[in-house]
Amino acid sequence: MSFNVQEGYNQWAHSYDTVENKTRDLDKKALQNILSQYGFLKVLELGCGTGKNTEWLAANAQQVTALDFSEAMLQKAKEKITQPHVTFLQADVTRLWPFEKETFDLLTCNLILEHVPDLKVVFAEAVRVLQPAGKFFICELHPYKQYSGSKARFEKENRITVLDCYTHHTAEFFNTALKYKFQCIRLDEWFDDDNQQAPRLISFLFEKK
Repeated sequence: MSFNVQEGYNQWAHSYDTVENKTRDLDKKALQNILSQYGFLKVLELGCGTGKNTEWLAANAQQVTALDFSEAMLQKAKEKITQPHVTFLQADVTRLWPFEKETFDLLTCNLILEHVPDLKVVFAEAVRVLQPAGKFFICELHPYKQYSGSKARFEKENRITVLDCYTHHTAEFFNTALKYKFQCIRLDEWFDDDNQQAPRLISFLFEKK
């Protein structure tokens, strides 16, 4: 990922949990809604941020390893989540992930792929670290929102910072998943309560063949 993304989230960390953020809140709802239907023991969470999903994952798994590119975001998460079965690591998901032999039965990826120019690097690592029949949950800003100009952004000291973002079409997710031997077992679109016409998020649940 770029320096713009890393430094941006370092600055955003201080207000991320407190400012109104429909995307953040809907993502949390989507993850719990889908994954509560499945059992899992060892989880690898990509883009844990301040731990909004880590808390729920930790309550439902025996082991959680949470990665993020932003040191400041990780620090916020560590302050909130101190259970011994949760490990936090700083890592760039576009590079080789720091696991040589360890494998997981669930991989989650929330609101970070818009910052990744090439999905193949993430799917290649995902298939490497997932156990057979392991699940790969992805929840991202809906391409529809991206087409209309929506990007990850935040305000600090009356200044808007827009992060580097890339548009990934729905077909790109499917075709990349197929290339790396994943099958899609769920596809969902998520809407704001006050807007049922245009989806805010899209989520996929893939399974390693």
